[in-house]
Amino acid sequence: MSRINMAAVAPGAYQAVLELEKYVRENLDHTVLELVKLRASMLNGCAYCVDMHSRDALAAGESSRRLFAVAAWRDAPFFDERERTALALTDAVTRLGEHGVPDDVWDAAAKVWSEKELADLLVAIATINVWNRISVSTRNEPPLEV
Repeated sequence: MSRINMAAVAPGAYQAVLELEKYVRENLDHTVLELVKLRASMLNGCAYCVDMHSRDALAAGESSRRLFAVAAWRDAPFFDERERTALALTDAVTRLGEHGVPDDVWDAAAKVWSEKELADLLVAIATINVWNRISVSTRNEPPLEV
């Protein structure tokens, strides 16, 4: 059971994160967005978000094979260069350490994403990390039946 209903208790904050979500949905490729959301949610151990984003991606036509492979994307042959750089950046930003995002990860992404696309990708990664942290902290659980 969830510890707190953020939308009810802090509606202004919740709405602000929803606005970020709306922005990334309007400005980033939907397939890449769902892969990024799923990967960050896996790294953060957010069962609620893993469930939601895998179901959303399946409903949008993504293959279950690719979704399962997100857990081991570096070794899976199913992702193109833009998807791979987005997943690498997701890993680096989600696991952000004292040295930040490594230059090789950033440079690879910057080669295949325009500056605007890269900015939108960063906002998408930051946004799912906010959702993950809220959901994990509040112990938000996925529904047993959908």
